[in-house]
Parts: sequence; C-alpha cells; structure tokens
Amino acid sequence: MKQLSIGYFADGPWSHEALERLLSDESIKVKFICARHDKPDETLKSTAQANGIDFFTHPRINSRDFFDIVSVYGCDLFVSMSFNQIFKNDLISLPPLKIINCHAGKLPFYRGRNVLNWVLINDESEFGITVHFIDEGIDTGDIILQRTFKINDTDDYHTLLLTAYKECSSILYDSIKLVQKGNPSTFKQTDIDPIGSYCVTRIDGDEDLDWNQTSRAIFNFVRSICRPGPQARTTLNGEIIKVNRVELVLNAENFKGIPGSVVGIEPASFIVKTADNLIRVTEWDGCKLPKIGDRFR
Repeated sequence: MKQLSIGYFADGPWSHEALERLLSDESIKVKFICARHDKPDETLKSTAQANGIDFFTHPRINSRDFFDIVSVYGCDLFVSMSFNQIFKNDLISLPPLKIINCHAGKLPFYRGRNVLNWVLINDESEFGITVHFIDEGIDTGDIILQRTFKINDTDDYHTLLLTAYKECSSILYDSIKLVQKGNPSTFKQTDIDPIGSYCVTRIDGDEDLDWNQTSRAIFNFVRSICRPGPQARTTLNGEIIKVNRVELVLNAENFKGIPGSVVGIEPASFIVKTADNLIRVTEWDGCKLPKIGDRFR
C-alpha cells in the first residue's frame, strides 16, 4: 500500500489518541501539525517534537501566506480534528484527496459547536460521531463513516467526553484507511435530511439555571455542563452557586409552590421545587447546606 502523507489540523484530547494511532502506522506519514492559533496544544507540540514533525499555528489558514507554507509538504490528505478555523476552497483543493473532518455529532443533525452539551440538554438517547469530507459549508460535506453511542441517565458531559475521546480516534483512523485504499463509499447529508440542524456556540450566561423548568429539563441541563464544563449556576441571597449534579426525585407528588424554593434538607443534599415537582441537589459549590424556605434565583 502506498504511503499516505497527511497534514494534521488539530486540538485537544480528541486529537491526541488519534495522532498516536497515525504515528504507529508505517503506511501513514504525518508531515506537519497545525494547532489552534489562540491556544496551541502543548501535547501535540511535544509529540510533534518527539517525532520530528513540523509544528506551527497560523491566524488565517486561508491566506496566501499559509497556502504557500503548506504547499511545500505535498500532502495527499489534510485531516481536521477539533480545529477551529473554516477551510475555504483553495485550501480544500490543495491536497489531491482533499480534507476530512471528525465531528462529534450525528450529521446532518448537530452541526456546529458544543454538540455534547446540546445532546444532553435535548434529552437524546444517543449521540453520533461522523467523519466527512470538508466542503465550504460548516459540517455539511459528504459522510465517510458515522457511528452512534447510547446515552442513559447515568451519563453526563464528562462520560460523553471520555467516550468521544476514544471513539473519535477509532472512527477517524478507520476513515483515513478507507481514503488511503481509494474511492471510499460516501453519502450525502441531504439523503438523510434536506435541512439538518445547527448548534450555536454556548457563551457566558448560558449556564444560568431556570428553576421554572421541569425536573427532567433541569436534570438534563445540569448534567450537560457539569465538570469539566462551566457548571449550572444559580444564586442564593446574591451569592453565585455552581450546581454540578442533581438527581430526579422519583414518584414525587406535584404540588403548588415557588420554583427554586428549598423544600427539603438531607445530610448531604437538599430538595428544590421545580415547575412540575422536585429535584435533589447532590453536588454544588458556593454555599453551605441551605435552609428550608431559601429561594434560589
């Protein structure tokens, strides 16, 4: 099999295990690693140095300057894993085999950013990982491989991240091997759904917890941004409280009350009224155990 030369655009734990797999395959040659410019990945940098691979960043990858830099490597394929710049046509067309991207979302749904947070907020029963060719849209190119993974009530942002770190490596490597063998079978995203969906980037303030939601919605929201995420936030007497974990109170009777009110105290947790019944807060930062009648805002 002809050796495949790759330019790797990458960032974060998603990309580390995948890089190790590529480096262990003698039929694949990583010519360079381009990391995010705003905060270059130190693990990728040290791995590149240890393996004699050129490592760099650039603020504008679609500039003529960058095009000239990467042209000299003569790569067959560019690979993107958690990179944060959009590839334009000149760069897409540079390598003969074009560019592929690994996206932790079940395309054509869940395009965009912060997908693992959104699938939990939306109470999905599974999430997907997709490898696709890059076109000039955002996560819209033809799909090479897609795999799905179950989500249950014991899962949260942390457990989904661990699954994604491992499985992104596997599906990306398998896709690269298909491309290496030539003419991989692909299918268009519009064959699945003509429109799809897009997730916007979550920003500061999106962590605010709304006690007027149902217990299920609050449960999903809290677990969607638990550590290592920013954690759900509420206030008590003007003090910011970070809520990291809650539990559904099974078979709780619905009764009229004020959502956000503390209605029960336990040795290491407390019960809060929601829009439809109750929820138990089991992990939080920012205050001691509250009192019956306290109101979170």
